[in-house]
Amino acid sequence: MIEAVEAEMQAVLASEPSVDDTFFAMLQYHMGWVEADHTPIGKGQAGKRIRPLLCLLSCAAAGGEWQKAVPAAAAAELLHSFSLIHDDIQDQSPTRRGKPTVWKIWGAPQAINSGDAMLAYAHIAMSRLFERGVAPDVVVRALRRLDETCIELTKGQYADMSFEQRDDVTLDEYMQMIKRKTSVLVELCAELGALVAGQDEVTIQHFGQFGLNLGLAFQVKDDILGIWGDEAVIGKSAATDIETRKKTLPVLYGLARHDGLRTLYQQPTNQNGFVPQVITCLNEVGAREYAEKEAAAYSHNALHHLEAAAPTSEGYKTLYDLALKLLNRMA
Repeated sequence: MIEAVEAEMQAVLASEPSVDDTFFAMLQYHMGWVEADHTPIGKGQAGKRIRPLLCLLSCAAAGGEWQKAVPAAAAAELLHSFSLIHDDIQDQSPTRRGKPTVWKIWGAPQAINSGDAMLAYAHIAMSRLFERGVAPDVVVRALRRLDETCIELTKGQYADMSFEQRDDVTLDEYMQMIKRKTSVLVELCAELGALVAGQDEVTIQHFGQFGLNLGLAFQVKDDILGIWGDEAVIGKSAATDIETRKKTLPVLYGLARHDGLRTLYQQPTNQNGFVPQVITCLNEVGAREYAEKEAAAYSHNALHHLEAAAPTSEGYKTLYDLALKLLNRMA
């Protein structure tokens, strides 16, 4: 399945003789297909492609032919890439997946242009559903859902950036932010799979809610690992979220309940012993237990909606197993 999506995206982002190769190299570099000097990269280095896989498995689980949903899966991944290119510029992130980001190599103006192009290519990819024999009304609906999701992504990014300047972010605001910035794209992928499979409205909504709750559970789990994760497993410092004073779910829960933690966060960023003191405060108010309870609730909701969709095909087990793997991850 992943190979089919990769081939679809490569066809959409194929170089044109009349255009400078560097234009396409920036896009293909971000996708993990080439180095900055245009040198091709071997297979297996382009990312896990979990979102498009969820789309195809959802289509199969809903009783459809997953091959028909390949353009939709490719479009969702290209939309995700558009958001990442722009996020890296806005966050001034120098690396992604251990390599320099597009803006770091070619500059912010060209990276903005690349992100804009990636969004347009996402629409082109979705329109290729016509070539797979998908009904016109389904394609039009899929394109609209792509745009609606894009708007939600930008709302989420707006909230995330605004939180950096605020000390009064609430838990409800945070959950709304991660819903828009992260979970709506997972929702779109599962929903598109059921849509292309020709399912009824109720079933499509159940698949969408499965994806939405899966995305929320995944992000809350990520927040937990960002503080209490095993560094040897997650491959990065477990203190990064605290060192950068990132407002994650456990931190916001703690700030609302621990005077000492609020005092710590008002002090300079370079004070000695900051990380262990913060973790101690979080442990004292049960921040980890709270976050784990929230993750479990979203996980339960995700699996409930998947079962409510009443999938009967063989694809259901594969989709269910992937969901469990994501929900129970340790990195």
